[in-house]
Amino acid sequence: MDDVDAVQAQIARNMLTSGDWVTARLNGIAYLEKPPLIYWMIAVSFKVLGVHDWVARIPIAVSAIALCWLTATFGAWAFGRRAGFYAGLCMATCVGLFLFTRVLFPDVMLTFTIALGMWAFLRVLDPEERHPRAWAATLAASLGVGLLLKSLIAIVFPIAAIVIYLLCTRQLFSAHVWRRLRPISGVAIILLIAAPWHILATLRNPPYFSFTMKSIPGEYHGFLWFFFINEQLLRFLDLRYPRDYNTVPRLYFWLLNLVWIFPWSVYLPAVTKLSYRPIDRAGKTRLLALCWIGFVLVFFTFSTTQEYYSMPCYPAFALLIGSAIAANGRMVRGGTRVLTVICALAALTGISILVAVRHVPTPGDISQALSSHPKAYTLSLGHMEDLTLDSFAYLRLPLALAAVAFVIGALGTLRAARKTTYIAIALMMVVFFHAARLAMVRFDPYLSSRPLVVVLERSPQGGLIVDHHYYWFSSVFFYTNRTALLLNGRFNNLVYGSYAPGAPNVFIDDNQFRDLWLKPERYYIIARTTAVAHLESLVGSGQLNTVYVSGGKVLLTNHPLAVAESF
Repeated sequence: MDDVDAVQAQIARNMLTSGDWVTARLNGIAYLEKPPLIYWMIAVSFKVLGVHDWVARIPIAVSAIALCWLTATFGAWAFGRRAGFYAGLCMATCVGLFLFTRVLFPDVMLTFTIALGMWAFLRVLDPEERHPRAWAATLAASLGVGLLLKSLIAIVFPIAAIVIYLLCTRQLFSAHVWRRLRPISGVAIILLIAAPWHILATLRNPPYFSFTMKSIPGEYHGFLWFFFINEQLLRFLDLRYPRDYNTVPRLYFWLLNLVWIFPWSVYLPAVTKLSYRPIDRAGKTRLLALCWIGFVLVFFTFSTTQEYYSMPCYPAFALLIGSAIAANGRMVRGGTRVLTVICALAALTGISILVAVRHVPTPGDISQALSSHPKAYTLSLGHMEDLTLDSFAYLRLPLALAAVAFVIGALGTLRAARKTTYIAIALMMVVFFHAARLAMVRFDPYLSSRPLVVVLERSPQGGLIVDHHYYWFSSVFFYTNRTALLLNGRFNNLVYGSYAPGAPNVFIDDNQFRDLWLKPERYYIIARTTAVAHLESLVGSGQLNTVYVSGGKVLLTNHPLAVAESF
């Protein structure tokens, strides 16, 4: 898809083809915002299996599977096999894990490293543990790997949760505890894993030292300043430039976790009845999970945040919910009854919408029936605002399948407190996820520029221009594997690197576009259909020849194509 999805894949491809595995680049511009481990993993996948879009998704898919296994194993160690099974089931079939792994975000990998670190910490302190040294090393390694995934928060989250836990259990100043944790060797392991890339990135992207707290357009202070001060400290304080991100209102950020953990969030009230006394493995794990969830949610309450930023909490929620379900108290049975009602209402809603759109025509692709809210697209669910009633006519099959899923859920939860109840819930979600996948297929022309690229690749050779924003058409760069000129596109993510010494001049303004477009050489431009009027004002409507239109985007050329070449 366009936006972050293809950006991550193309950075990995650029690393593979250029041989520069230190500095990420987009369209030749240094992209210094993020650590590189996800790029390395995708690039290795490309090296082994070839450069394909589905290959780019393998590291995320494997990480999601590993996270579910880890949650189940962690739960079995802490509470017993049955509770571990339910915790793994919760992790594997909650909405958030599915939704936020459709895009190549590294957060599922970060979540794995944090969950592994939390389990390793408890194993280190467990008096029955026979290999505390190995688990202390595992804790340190998880922190080091996390640094290469999401930088400082990969250390801040687990360490803060651990410190809060040790305070609650009055062990923070225990010499015995710190001897078992082995902090000196742990720091050495972290540095061994994470320091080489940070040092190389600093050396290759000077200046080395700048400590200004002002983030100003047009200024370049090297990698170290941008990566640590601008991207992390100033972003936390909402003072970062460019401000190419949005933030979810704090109350929504908290409440939306009920959606991300759905359908298992109906059992959260039962979690309040569990024991959090750290007198056994179960109590210690529950208390740590509480510290874990609390710190992450409070941290983002005071920072800029997006919906998926709470993903590191999911395993902790799953552990608590799995433990509660295994206990099978009155509130668990009540949660099942609530879920029955929700599923029944959702099934009725889906059926009602199907009836309402049964005669609605579906010309072209789904973009014909969507509204537009560009300001919302910096949020991961921003495109949900584009849905209209008529757009569901394009989604009849996935909507029908979703209704079937909720019928399964409603019927399967009629009898509470049975093991088959939870299997039915998981089955409901598997069917629902397939419905969501089918819906994404229908949205593909709207969310990806690949249909335009297919036509472009079959057209006569010519220079390529992309209108306005790299991210809007990032899949063009992935599927063509070429650089392009960006018309009025020097803003947001590409601003900082564009001022680096030796950065290529890939940005053009309206006057430069006009000069290029009126030349005898062939050029193509990919733009949103809403931008055509502006392009006409620059070169005249007679100079814009439509090659292909798809998903609210258009491919234009400056010289007419032969009839046999038109599409």
